[in-house]
Amino acid sequence: MAPMADESMEREAKSMVSITNNSVKKEFNRGAWTAEEDRKLAEVIENHGAKKWKTIAAKAGLNRCGKSCRLRWLNYLRPNIKRGNISDQEEDLILRLHKLLGNRWSLIAGRLPGRTDNEIKNYWNSHLSKKIKQKEKQSGSSTTSVGSKSKKRRVVKKISTDEVKEEDTSINVGDQDSNISFDVDDFFDFSNEGPLSLEWVSKFLELDDSSCAFS
Repeated sequence: MAPMADESMEREAKSMVSITNNSVKKEFNRGAWTAEEDRKLAEVIENHGAKKWKTIAAKAGLNRCGKSCRLRWLNYLRPNIKRGNISDQEEDLILRLHKLLGNRWSLIAGRLPGRTDNEIKNYWNSHLSKKIKQKEKQSGSSTTSVGSKSKKRRVVKKISTDEVKEEDTSINVGDQDSNISFDVDDFFDFSNEGPLSLEWVSKFLELDDSSCAFS
C-alpha cells in the first residue's frame, strides 16, 4: 500500500507544479510598458549586459517574460537606435540581404547598425516589396516589346532577302540574254554550203515553180 500511496503523491505533486507553472506564465504582464519598467530594465542591462533575459527580468523585478524584455530593449531602449530616414545604401543592403536570407529580419537588422528588425520588416512590406513588383512589371513589358521588335525585324529582313534574290535572278537572266549574240547575215549565209547540202533548197524552188505554174 505504501508504494501506491507514494506514486499517487508524486502524481499530485507533478500536477500541482504544472498548474503553478501555467499560472506563472499567465501572470506575466503583456500590456504596454511603463516608463518605470523601462528605467528598471535599462539599469539592469547597464550593470549586467544584454544577455540572459529571464535573469534580467527577475533582477529588474519586472512581471515580464524574457522575450518581452529582449524585444523592448532591442526595438525601443537601445541608445544607438536609428528611426526612419533609411538611406539609399541601407536600402540596397536590405535588398541584397533579403535576396540572400529571405524574411529573417533579425539577421538582416544585425548587419544594419542601429536598425531594428521590426522597422526593417515594416519598411520592406510598405515600400520595398511594392518597388520590386513595379520593377518586375516594367522589365516584363520591356522584354515583350523587345521580342515583338526583333520579330518584326526578322520578317522585314526575310522580305528584303527575298527581294534581293529576285533581283539577282532577273539580273542573271538579263545577263544571259545579253550574252547571246545573233547575227542575221551569218545565220542565212549559205556561201560555205556544198551542193549536196543545198539539195533541200533546189527541191524547195522546184516545188515553188510548180505551184506558180498551176496558178
